[in-house]
Amino acid sequence: MARVVVVHGVGQQFLGRNSLRDPVAAALADGVELAGAADGFGPQLVDVAFYGNVFRAPGAKGDGGLPQRATDLDDPFEIELLDACWAAAAQAEPDRVPPPEGSAAGSKAPTPQTVQRAMNALLRSRFLSTAVAERFLLGVLRQVRRYFTEEPVRARAVAAVAARIEADTTVLVGHSLGSVVAYEALCAHPHWPVRTLVTLGSPLGMPKLVFDRLRPSPEAGRGHWPEGLESWANVCDRHDVVASVKELAPRFTPPAADRERPAGRSAPEMLDVLVDNGWKVHDLLRHLTARETGEAIGKGLGTVR
Repeated sequence: MARVVVVHGVGQQFLGRNSLRDPVAAALADGVELAGAADGFGPQLVDVAFYGNVFRAPGAKGDGGLPQRATDLDDPFEIELLDACWAAAAQAEPDRVPPPEGSAAGSKAPTPQTVQRAMNALLRSRFLSTAVAERFLLGVLRQVRRYFTEEPVRARAVAAVAARIEADTTVLVGHSLGSVVAYEALCAHPHWPVRTLVTLGSPLGMPKLVFDRLRPSPEAGRGHWPEGLESWANVCDRHDVVASVKELAPRFTPPAADRERPAGRSAPEMLDVLVDNGWKVHDLLRHLTARETGEAIGKGLGTVR
């Protein structure tokens, strides 16, 4: 009986649904409680849609071929995504991160030096302020690229979300790449009972690399609004370079307010919200414990208005 289903982000390939569910459910319940929306709600009503295993090669040791350092990057998609993250970090923190002049993707023949320059710039940001920062970002680049360029990976990830939706699931939460998976799964299943989508640290608005590759394809610069969706809250930290486009509302316009709707349904709405996650700007659990996230989920559950 999952009222809320959470779709995780990148870097979870060595975990599983059950190992993620308890901390995710507890954090989500804390956010809902902080928002004053916990009436009748508890962690037992939360489930996790797990797709991380699609990035784990059978029998592979370690990370299954992940680049060891930035200078190992040679895929054009991953290099361009690295540059997009650099640009987002420089915009968010101009006092810490130099602007991407002479970027790696902008070169006709990116060299290890230009790629490393992009990584070094990002290492100054709050987004990459940990000892394993470079390896983490390399994993982000690889998994995002594989989702959009390898059809079996994309199909299995979307199927993992579909497997967790039940008749009483009204809220779908997607973090990081999981927000893309959640969005595409929701669009592909207009009959689902989900009425509220909450995206956390989402790259959905990133032009060319993400937004323009979505299914269904955007039309005239506008993304498709999932059928039956009544509310969408997009939550991110202002220093999060994965969520390089902080405002999704201009790109995903709800249907017109005068559109014919079933009786009792309110007009669809979308809200962009900034949160402060401290030094872990992209962390899933910190997003879930935020009051702002709790309010969005509580509205979807009908426990706060």
